Formats: sequence, structure tokens, C-alpha cells
Amino acid sequence: MGKTKAGAARKSRGSSPAAAAAAPSLRGKARRRVGKKPAAPPALRLLELGAQRERWVQFQERQRLTGEEAARLLLDTFEYRGLVKHTGGCHCGAIRFEVWASTDLHIFDCNCSICIKKQNRHFIVPASHFKLLTGADNIATYTFNTHRAQHTFCKTCGVQSFYTPRSNPDGYGIAPHCLDEGTVRSTIMEEINGKEWEKAVKEHKTIRSMSKP
Repeated sequence: MGKTKAGAARKSRGSSPAAAAAAPSLRGKARRRVGKKPAAPPALRLLELGAQRERWVQFQERQRLTGEEAARLLLDTFEYRGLVKHTGGCHCGAIRFEVWASTDLHIFDCNCSICIKKQNRHFIVPASHFKLLTGADNIATYTFNTHRAQHTFCKTCGVQSFYTPRSNPDGYGIAPHCLDEGTVRSTIMEEINGKEWEKAVKEHKTIRSMSKP
């Protein structure tokens, strides 16, 4: 009698409908997880040049470019379409930069308390279009009032060739008179009333967007 009951109990536990239904499902999920191949890392997908591989290698060899240099040239050509690379810097040459912008520059002439004193005429570009080449350790910064504008200048010669405007903290204001000759075709000058800065910037239709990529 005891053995019969024990055997029945073992049989009952082994043939539970819920357990029987769950087991195949779990085994199926386990098989699917094991059998699924992971996606190729982005770095590997970037190397899949396909039919363009030989052409790409020949281009690198012909131009004597490293892989990084060739990739940068391609990205610059695509991202900065319609723009040119300007170069410039301060008077003593300690600070040098490059900036991608149009050949036709839209320049702001501000009359706020500091811009009027240093004749801060500038055009605005996104931060991603600007690259400081030399002189990072030779830059001093002056701020006042809200301290949002970063008035950067060379410690040696005192020239401000670029700065971070209060109106566009995500970009740079570039001094057109600090650019090297040969890449500017024309300039348009727009006066902005910095004496009523908040009102002028709020009413301006495009200034905020000039630092957006």
C-alpha cells in the first residue's frame, strides 16, 4: 500500500501538465538564444567596403593618406558641402585655427559695452566646424555680467581671433579680420543692438540657428 502510493506520487510529479507544457517552451527559448549570432560590431561594419575596397586602397596610396586621414577627408567633404576651410590666428602666431564656413560671410557688428570697445565684429559657426590647431595653453579668458560669453584672447599679443558668444554658447564667433587671405569672397555686415541684448537676440530670426550643425 505504501509503495503503491509512493509510486503514484512519483508518477504524478513527473507528468504534471504544467511542467510538461513549460519544459518544451523553455528548451525552445534556450535553443534560440544559443543559435542566434550576435550582430557585427560597428567598427567591423565600417570596414566592409565591398566593390569599393580596391578603389579605396588605391586612393589612399595615390594621395599618400593614412586610413584616418582618408576617412576625415571623406567626412569633411560630405558634412561641409558648400563650405570652405578658412585658416587664421592671432598676431604673434601662437594661436592658429581652422574653421569651415561659407566663402560669403555674414558678420555681426555688436554695440554692447565690450564689443564696442574692442570692435568685436564676428561671424558665427557651430562648434563642430571649428578646430584649434595650436595655442590652447596660450589663451586667456575674460568674462563679466552673466559670464556666459567667453572672451578668449592670446596671452602674448592680446588679439581675440575667436570667442564663445553669449547668444550662441554652442558655437564660436570668428573674427573675419583674423582669417588668412584668399578664402573669403564677400562679406555682409549686420548691426545688432547689444545695448538691448535680450530684446535684440529674442527678436532676431536666425542668430540662434547659426551655431547649429
